[in-house]
This record gives sequence, C-alpha cells and structure tokens, in this order.
Amino acid sequence: MHRQHRFTLTQVLSFILFVVNLSILTAQAQNLPPARYDGFVYENRQGDLDSILIEAFFDPVCPDSRDSWPPLKEALKHYGSRVWLVVHLLPLPYHDNAYVSSRALHIANTLNSSFTFPLLEQFFKHQEKFYNAKTINLSKTSIVKEIVKFATVAVGNSYSSAFESGFNDRKTDLKTRVSFKYSTSRGVFGTPFFFVNGFVLPDAGSPVGLPWLERHY
Repeated sequence: MHRQHRFTLTQVLSFILFVVNLSILTAQAQNLPPARYDGFVYENRQGDLDSILIEAFFDPVCPDSRDSWPPLKEALKHYGSRVWLVVHLLPLPYHDNAYVSSRALHIANTLNSSFTFPLLEQFFKHQEKFYNAKTINLSKTSIVKEIVKFATVAVGNSYSSAFESGFNDRKTDLKTRVSFKYSTSRGVFGTPFFFVNGFVLPDAGSPVGLPWLERHY
C-alpha cells in the first residue's frame, strides 16, 4: 500500500529556503554578471533609442588604439547628441603594462568619472613610457609606482594616495578583469575594435571617424 506523505508549512518553507541558498551559492561560484554594465561613457553623454551607439575596445598602451582616437573624437564632436560612445578596455597580454594601465583607468573612474578620459588621453599621448622595451628591467611594484605618478599628473597631485590605495583594492582588480572578460565575450581579440549599434564593423580595426559616419548615417 502506497503511503501518503504530509509536509507541514514549516518543512515546505525550509526546503524552499535551502534550494534558494543553494542556487545563490552555485551562482556565486560561477561568476555572477557585474553590478553594472562594463565601460566608460564619454562625457557622460548617454543617448536614447534614436542615437547611434559606438562601442570602442581600446588598450591604453596600444599604438593603433591611440591612432584611432582623434578621428573618433572629431566625429563625436561633430555629431553631438546624435552619437554616444562607450569605451571598453581590453588589456592585450603581449603589452606588458596594459593590465596595470587599464586598472589605473578603473581607479580614476572610481574616484571621479570626469578623470577617466583625460587619463586615457594621457596614456595615448605618452604611451611609449610604458612600452615593453622601456620597462623590461622594472619590477611590477616599480611600474605601479610610475603609473601612480603618471596618473596624478593628469588628475591632480592630491589624488596620489587615493591612486596608491586603488591598486591595493581588490575591487579595481575585479573591474579590470570584468573588462577583459566582457571584451572577449563579445568576440573581441584585438584593439581597436568597434561596434556600431551592437553590430561589429566589417573591418573592426579601422578607425570610426567623421567620413565613415557620413557615409553610413
């Protein structure tokens, strides 16, 4: 004879709570999506559904990323509110100082979002200081110190200790990792790389500038 089991409300609720907790623990072990969308919005100019969204993937010590920035900046100035830009960071593994440079940008953005693009432009302007050959005999600690000094020139000397603390904050490390993982999840394998309204450009490494936008939009 089949025995019928009866459960109390407390037992049912306890079982549901167990399942929920197990799900949370499992999700945490699998790297939950970040709390906010990756990337830096240029000039905090966030568009609407009728705007053209450009997503640029840069490495701050990549010469090609550097060279693609002026025409893109010119196009953004020309089109104003019709175009908005989100920059994602992809620190390329063969650029020895790409990761620490990208982390510096996340620290700057955490301190004040208005610091991010001036520091990015500073990296582009003086990136040869952090090329592989220039730092081959420096320790990682020495490079971090150099980048702290370099960054405070762009954002102000009063932020020197805040930048040093930022490099000891695990959150900035995780944000930099998220940027790398996000970029690779979109199929990005080099820099610069561009998406327009969610679609990868046919020649993604070519600069997006005023002539390109005028031809297509």
